[in-house]
Amino acid sequence: MSQRIKAKIGFIGSSAPSSPHHESFKAFIPKEIDITFVQEQGAGGSLYDARGKVDSLVGQTVELVEKHRWDGVIISGGPREALNPGLWGRLSSALKVPVATALSSSVAALKVFSARRVLLMTPVDDKLKEMYRDFLAEFGIEASYPPQTLRAHTDAQKLTPGDVESMTRTTFMTQPSADAIYFQGALLDPIKVLDRMEAELNVPIVASNPAMLWFILSKLGLSYRIAGYGKLLASWPALPMVSL
Repeated sequence: MSQRIKAKIGFIGSSAPSSPHHESFKAFIPKEIDITFVQEQGAGGSLYDARGKVDSLVGQTVELVEKHRWDGVIISGGPREALNPGLWGRLSSALKVPVATALSSSVAALKVFSARRVLLMTPVDDKLKEMYRDFLAEFGIEASYPPQTLRAHTDAQKLTPGDVESMTRTTFMTQPSADAIYFQGALLDPIKVLDRMEAELNVPIVASNPAMLWFILSKLGLSYRIAGYGKLLASWPALPMVSL
């Protein structure tokens, strides 16, 4: 008997559907959730290319939702949201289905864990880190981040899960006031070591990909207990009352 599909979700990002970039996300998708990966039209090579392209993104998303009859849509990319303030609100107003974006979903997850001071782990440059920090500050969350050590954000793909774990542990020890860790972006990928790091460091760790899945499915009234990918998916808390 074929698996009954409970929801059809679109995932729109800058990478091609076949890109290895999506493999980490695919690992924790429930079997009865059908997710279609689509590359945004006109996606550029620079993280800053998304600035000012909200109208184009909204138009593409509306068309894709109608074409595929998606029940909800995920728009990935922290830079896109940081560079276009109010993006989640624009998309929510234009669409007839729920939408999840990277930064807004992560804020909701951090609020669930009552995080007030977070260690931000992300491979982007310092200018974008500052924009992420300012975004979080709007919701009463103070963020700090380590000095940039990668020549380019894409160099994060060369790191092993062990490298990510070691880097995070070392940095966290210099941030005694942090009550949570936040990974923004899939290139600096903590998924395979999330459980171990949470247990060792004794703080919740929010990663943007699990946060987006939790957010969109929760918006659709669905709840799961997905073990092996951090406390957020394993406990599946209710969405907080946060005005995004």
